[in-house]
Amino acid sequence: MSLSSLLPAPTQPVWDRDEERSKTALPTTLVVASPTAPPYGQRRGWVPRSLQDFGDGGAFPEIHIAQYPLNMGKEGKESSSNALAVQLDAQGKVKYDILARQGHSKDKIIYSKLTDLLPAEVTAEDDPSLERPDSESLQETTEKTRLALERLTSSKIAAAMPVRCADKVAPAQYIRYTPSQQGSAFNSGAKQRVIRMVEAQKDPIEPPKFKINKKIPRGPPSPPAPVMHSPTRKVTVKEQKEWKIPPCISNWKNAKGYTIPLDKRLAADGRGLQQVHINENFAKLAEALYIADRKAREAVEMRAQLEKKLAQKEKEKKEEHLRQLAQKAREERAGIRTAAMAADKDDEARERDQMRYERHKDRARERNLSRAAPDKRSKLQKERERDISEQIALGMPAKSNVGGEAQFDQRLFNTSKGMDSGFGDEEAYNVYDKPWRDGSSLGQHLYRPSKNVDKDMYGDDLEKLIKTNRFVPDKEFGGTDRSAAATSRTGPVQFEKDEEDPFGLDQFLTQAKRASKRPKDDRERKGTDDKRRKKDYE
Repeated sequence: MSLSSLLPAPTQPVWDRDEERSKTALPTTLVVASPTAPPYGQRRGWVPRSLQDFGDGGAFPEIHIAQYPLNMGKEGKESSSNALAVQLDAQGKVKYDILARQGHSKDKIIYSKLTDLLPAEVTAEDDPSLERPDSESLQETTEKTRLALERLTSSKIAAAMPVRCADKVAPAQYIRYTPSQQGSAFNSGAKQRVIRMVEAQKDPIEPPKFKINKKIPRGPPSPPAPVMHSPTRKVTVKEQKEWKIPPCISNWKNAKGYTIPLDKRLAADGRGLQQVHINENFAKLAEALYIADRKAREAVEMRAQLEKKLAQKEKEKKEEHLRQLAQKAREERAGIRTAAMAADKDDEARERDQMRYERHKDRARERNLSRAAPDKRSKLQKERERDISEQIALGMPAKSNVGGEAQFDQRLFNTSKGMDSGFGDEEAYNVYDKPWRDGSSLGQHLYRPSKNVDKDMYGDDLEKLIKTNRFVPDKEFGGTDRSAAATSRTGPVQFEKDEEDPFGLDQFLTQAKRASKRPKDDRERKGTDDKRRKKDYE
C-alpha cells in the first residue's frame, strides 16, 4: 500500500514540472491574428478601438462615436504624419481644397476653386436672393430704414442738447418669488412673494460713467486671393540657358592670374543682356546736318547761277558799249549827228546855266548886304565860328573896322576881372554882387527865340505865346503883385541875398548871455564906473 493511496485527493490544481516540460515540448505553430472590421451591415455593437481597426481608410460614418483614424484630431496624441484623408464632393470628385484649408480655422473663407473667382451672378443665376424684390418688400425695407435713421438722429440730437428729457422707462415686471426657507420665522410667514421689478430712473444731466471712446484694434484683413498656377511643364533648353548666370569676373583684378577667354569676360560684363538704346537726338542731328548740307548746296548753286548771270550781263553790256562805240565812230566818220549826242550836250549846257545862275544870285546877295550895312558882312564872318562861351564872355561884340588888321579879339586877353584878377577875397561872399548881364542884348538873344526860325513852326501865334503868362496860380497869395512892371524881365532869374538876422534874435541872445545873474552887483559896478568917469572928466 502506497502513501498516495492513503492521502485524500487534492482540491486545488497541482503543478508538476515534468508535465509542464512535456507540454512545452509539443510542436506548435505561430498564427498572427489581423483585426478586420466586420462587413457592412453587421457592425452593430462593434466599436473601432485601435488604429488597425480603421485599416488604411478613414472613419466609419454609420458608427456614431468619436473616431480618430491615424490619431487625427485626438487630444494629446497629435499625428506626426502630414498625410490628409481623401475627401470627395457631391459629384464624387476629390476635394483638393482641404490642402489650402490645412492649418486654418474652419470659419476662415478661402477661395480655392475657379468658381470662387466668378461673381455670384454667373455661378447662381437662378438664386432667389438675386431676384429683384417686389414693391411690398421694398416698402417694408424702406420703413425699417426710416425708423432706424430716426432713432439714430433722435439719439444724436438728444445727446447734443445740454438738458434733455429723461428716457422712457420700460414697463414694470412682476415676478413671483418662492423662498427656499419656509416657516413662520422666515419671510414673515409668507410662502410666496410677488416682486415688482422697475428700471431705476436715470439722471439726464449725469455725465457718462464709462469711457466709450476706447480704441479697439482692427480685425484681421480678408484672406489673400489664391494664386492660380498653370500646370507644370518641362523646361526647354532655351530657358535652361537663360537661367545660367555667368561668374563674376572683374575687369581690374585677377589675383590668381587666370587666363579668361573674351567670351566669358563679355558674358560677365552683361553687355549682351542690355538693350542698346540710341538717343533720338542723333537722328535729329543727322537730319539737321543733311538739311544744312542740302541748303548750302542749293545756296552755292544759286550763287553760281547768279554770278553766271551777272557775268553774262556784264559781257552783254560791254558788247553793247563796244557796239555803240563802233556805231558812233562810223556815224562820226560819215558826218551824222545823233539824237543821243544832242541830248548829252543839252544836259551839260543846262548844268552850266544852273551853276551860272547860282553864282549870280550869290553875288547879288553879297552886293545887297554890303550896300545895306557895309560892316555886317565882316561881322557875320567873324561870329560864324565863335563859340557860345566866347559870346557870353564878350557880350555883344563892338563894331570893328573893316580893315581886318586884328585877327583876334583883344578883349579875351589880359582881362582885369575874373580869375586873372584874383577873383576876390576868399572870405568874402560876393558871388552874386550884381545882376548877370543886366540889360545886355546877348541875354535877350539867348533867352528869346528868333522870329524867323520859329515863325514857320508856330506862325502868327508866336507873339501870343511869348506874351502869355505861364506858371500862374489860379488863386494869388496876399501881397503879391503880378503887374507887367513887376513880372517882366529881360534877362535870367535874379536872386536876392537873405539877411543874416532879420529879427535881431542873435543880438538878443548874445546880450542875454552876457547879462549877469546878480543885478545888484551890476548896479554897484555901474555906479562906481560912473564915478570914475566923472573924475576922469574933471
